[in-house]
Amino acid sequence: MSQPAIRVHGATQRFGARTIFRDVDFEVATGEVFVILGGSGCGKSTLMRQLIGLLPPSAGDIEVLGVRITGPGRDGALEGLRRRIGVMFQSGALLGSMTLLENVMLPLEMFTPLPPEAREAVARVKLGLVGLGDAAELMPAEISGGMAKRAGIARALALDPPLLFLDEPSAGLDPITSAGLDRLILSLRDDLGATFVVVTHELASILAIADRCIMLDRGAYPDAGGLIATGVPRQLREESTDPRVRAFFRREALPEAAA
Repeated sequence: MSQPAIRVHGATQRFGARTIFRDVDFEVATGEVFVILGGSGCGKSTLMRQLIGLLPPSAGDIEVLGVRITGPGRDGALEGLRRRIGVMFQSGALLGSMTLLENVMLPLEMFTPLPPEAREAVARVKLGLVGLGDAAELMPAEISGGMAKRAGIARALALDPPLLFLDEPSAGLDPITSAGLDRLILSLRDDLGATFVVVTHELASILAIADRCIMLDRGAYPDAGGLIATGVPRQLREESTDPRVRAFFRREALPEAAA
């Protein structure tokens, strides 16, 4: 049995006197699409920032690709890990002064000794993987929101990482574009064997792509948010007895007693 891609135990995040979430435990299996879901403000993106090393947790242990990124030695662990993960931020986070090709080449310039012609060749391959082979010379201002998301994924793929994080990949997209992006994520998982961790509250995408998920909720504890469900999305939709989980998956208003 392969080692989990991610292990999280007791993850907690506080900002001053406010606790965003506490005591979050889960594992992500190698090769799966794992979704972090929940309503707005529950801490989904905060948890992802912990997982990619941008935010040290207030408490808890996190292990990514066999590397412990909490506690003593954290900075050194992260230095070696950054080449092994890819991240697509919510807006795509493309640099507006660079073409799509130059954006995708950027990680190669930062982390590899490849000569310019090799970096360009690799970047063109990655753009081709996400269906943007003919758009390499376009600027971010010249493309649609869906294309920007795809370009962000291409950049995340630049170093061939075994683990990719996608923050709200379907946010702001129309249903057809969103469905195309879902298919792209699944095809990349199948073709590359990569593990995906996706942060989203888009129900259609969750049901389309997730092998498993966790659900965070702001009211998991009297004084903090936290984890309220773990499992296969369709099973949670049909079998969960938690009114918050049922309301989320069935797009229903939360009963007043559970609100």
